Amino acid sequence: MTEVTREAFGRLPREEGAGTVEKFTLKSDSVKVEILSLGCIIAALETKGRDGAFADVVLGFDSLEGYTRKHPFFGAVVGRVANRIAKGRFTLDGQEYQLALNNGPNSLHGGAKGFDKVLWSPEVVPSGVRFFRLSPDGEEGYPGDLQVWVTYTLHGGELAINYRARSSRTTPISLTNHAYFNLAGQGSKDIYDHEISIEADSYLPVDDTKIPTAGIRRIRGWRSPSSRPRNWECGSISGFYGSVGKDVSGKGGQERRLLGLRARHAASGRSLEVHTTQPGLQFYTGNNLDGSLRGKGAAAYPKHSAFCLETQSWPDAVNKPHFPATLLRPGHEYDHTTWLLFGAA
Repeated sequence: MTEVTREAFGRLPREEGAGTVEKFTLKSDSVKVEILSLGCIIAALETKGRDGAFADVVLGFDSLEGYTRKHPFFGAVVGRVANRIAKGRFTLDGQEYQLALNNGPNSLHGGAKGFDKVLWSPEVVPSGVRFFRLSPDGEEGYPGDLQVWVTYTLHGGELAINYRARSSRTTPISLTNHAYFNLAGQGSKDIYDHEISIEADSYLPVDDTKIPTAGIRRIRGWRSPSSRPRNWECGSISGFYGSVGKDVSGKGGQERRLLGLRARHAASGRSLEVHTTQPGLQFYTGNNLDGSLRGKGAAAYPKHSAFCLETQSWPDAVNKPHFPATLLRPGHEYDHTTWLLFGAA
């Protein structure tokens, strides 16, 4: 049985659009998650360890003020297109579109003011909360009025995130959540004591601006990075893995895939598995954190103090016809789900 409560978390300043930000708490016997109507942000996620003690395992801030300042997408839903679009440019039906360049020469996570920075309309649903917003035609340079629904539901130790969207014009779309995890508890100094396994049959080499090259590199079975500190510096550890996991039904398409990623913190016994309908996974180890941000409980967040597991389509797919398609056309629906399974042993 999941308990769902809501309360005010703060009010946005006028320059940020005004409006009250609400916090929704979903609570089961083994997991408690707090989600904000600003950016659909996962602000806290408490899960049990082997000893039965709860710990908050996601990075974030104690107050709304932290989320209105510049931060690296802590806990937020990003879009219209997660990851990078090369030179912020693409062509549809003979028309070229130019997006904001907010990551060197490229557009990242939806542009200068993406889905992570706006207030969504919430609705309590059984065992969860659904958020809605209309992204108007031309927002951040993207075509079409885009209706978007993001739904979080909690059942026992499983948190599901469903993304749905419809558009009035053809538009690229790839949505994900950008939570930063540390299974030892947020505020822990690093993730070197975590065991990580990723199952994928291919990965995408990238150039020096992190745009995939034309090639797709095939790999076999499990890719299991060592937890030794020196290996966390490797480019492959924060690379993009395509075609994640194995399809349960063997039919492909929107079927749930097992197992995109498995993470385990041996000392506490906490574990996390990721299942998804998405075709790819970006695994990122907080390489750009530098300790300057003070988070919950005044904790510093240094380099490699958390990892992200962004289930999504492939980066720059709108410019690469041989990548899985990211175009949503009128009359069709974008519909993807990611499941996060928390355990302790």
